[in-house]
Amino acid sequence: MKVTKPSPTVVEVDIHGLMAADAKARLEHLLSHVDPQVREVVVIHGYSRGTVLRDMVRTQLKHPRIQTKLLSLNQGQTRILLKEPKAAATGKHKAPPRRKY
Repeated sequence: MKVTKPSPTVVEVDIHGLMAADAKARLEHLLSHVDPQVREVVVIHGYSRGTVLRDMVRTQLKHPRIQTKLLSLNQGQTRILLKEPKAAATGKHKAPPRRKY
């Protein structure tokens, strides 16, 4: 899996040649650890050698940071728009709830 960052808010991920389960696990890991400034992940899955990776990205990939998935004019890629992470949105971490005694 090749990851590039063409701009501070966009990450491109090439998953050509990976098995669907491996690609899904790697994408979920990336989404969990991506910089909070990133708002878009462009997944390059290809289209001429089958639809397994494309279908996995478009239908099976789920993550709390995913806001929406957009089909691209390029059939070999899918754009994933990300939500702003909750901790980064407020600028501080949420405190655990207080216990009542």
